[in-house]
Amino acid sequence: MFRRTSEFHAWFSAQERAHDYRVTPARLDRLDGWALDPETGSLRHRTGQFFSVGGLEVRTDNREVASWAQPIIDQPEWGILGIVVKEFGEVPHFLLQAKMEPGNVNTLQLSPTVQATRSNYTRVHRGNAVPYLEHFTDPRPGRIVFDALQSEQGAWFLHKRNRNMIVEVTGDIETLDGFCWLTREQIGELLLVDNLVNMDTRTVLAGYPGQAGDARPRRDTEDTLSGAVARSGRPDACALHTKAELLSWFTGAKADHHLTRTRVPLDSVKGWVRTEGGVSHETGRWFSVMGVDVEAGSREVTRWSQPMIRPSSRGIVAFLFRTLGGVLHLLVKARTEAGTLDVVEMGPTVQCAPDNYQDLPPGCRPAFLDQVLSAPAERVRFDVVHSEEGGRFYHAQNRYLLVEADDDTPPDADGNHIWMTVGQLAEMVRHGSHVNVEARNLLACLRFLP
Repeated sequence: MFRRTSEFHAWFSAQERAHDYRVTPARLDRLDGWALDPETGSLRHRTGQFFSVGGLEVRTDNREVASWAQPIIDQPEWGILGIVVKEFGEVPHFLLQAKMEPGNVNTLQLSPTVQATRSNYTRVHRGNAVPYLEHFTDPRPGRIVFDALQSEQGAWFLHKRNRNMIVEVTGDIETLDGFCWLTREQIGELLLVDNLVNMDTRTVLAGYPGQAGDARPRRDTEDTLSGAVARSGRPDACALHTKAELLSWFTGAKADHHLTRTRVPLDSVKGWVRTEGGVSHETGRWFSVMGVDVEAGSREVTRWSQPMIRPSSRGIVAFLFRTLGGVLHLLVKARTEAGTLDVVEMGPTVQCAPDNYQDLPPGCRPAFLDQVLSAPAERVRFDVVHSEEGGRFYHAQNRYLLVEADDDTPPDADGNHIWMTVGQLAEMVRHGSHVNVEARNLLACLRFLP
């Protein structure tokens, strides 16, 4: 445990120096253990486990364009993302680890207590066992605080879900090398640091309800952003819409829109170019599929090779907000992605890589993107860059923003958008596959504001 955040940073720097890591870009056709499946045309591991990369043709009436084709990761097995919580001196502490992922821009980031695919924790790779796994499998020595199957990035994963869990323990628990205990306030401070708290930690923290024993100063009386967020998170906050109205809007969005997908071989995706080295879009935009060779002394397996998705530019994940009836509300979008499980999920107001939409007419640009990009500094109330999932995405980063809506934003938006309080959106997170991973990540940042 750390009394000051500076002590954590010293510990984290020591962790970075403690192990040697090497990630080397590699040609797809030379990845050890990977090859195109002659039946499906997907890039697949020789064990048939882990994941594969194939092609997908998509049609929908809920995006800027009606149809497109792209490579996509197919990982039908779900993994475990779990955080252990324990009270020390009546203050909840979260057990996190300094974990290397091959796609991290800075190699080491703060991960959940357990972050493992089913192939990993069942040891298909014949590597070491996953520490603390026993807290997230039956029978477990602890009390469930949060447990939901949550979606991953629908732009790059097909129907991918992970089990997000928070388990509270009361007995003694050993703190292994590379792990540390942090309070809610300390995590809040670290969430303000670029590329430090990883995506998997953020998505799990989005489901943390906050307990009576969470001994932190009351913020809901403060005239600050964190105070406004805290008031918006209260169950008795005066909301523009009831929960029944929100669920009716969400159900209607799923019923009113369509999403059809057809699998195609990886080397037959329209508009994409396949070479020995990788797969990329003919315009150079969107993303590419590349390979890496990895050496990591602190992982369950110390050497491996794998394909990865590499975005062409940095993205933006933003909520517009405004005060309605004296309570902060977030503008939530019913969003469809290529890999979305059930047509739409609740997403942030804006979620895109702006460079992909350069020189396009306004009708082909995401709604509210220009308002977010042109917002004056005084309207941008939260602004930090975070990495996305480093196990499958190479140097993927998004700029996470909370932007005060301008006067032209309607108090109730079109059928694809709706205003919610922070508490209402947090309640939706407790139901699997309602809120997408980008919205959950930004919500966690806001709810843990120091």
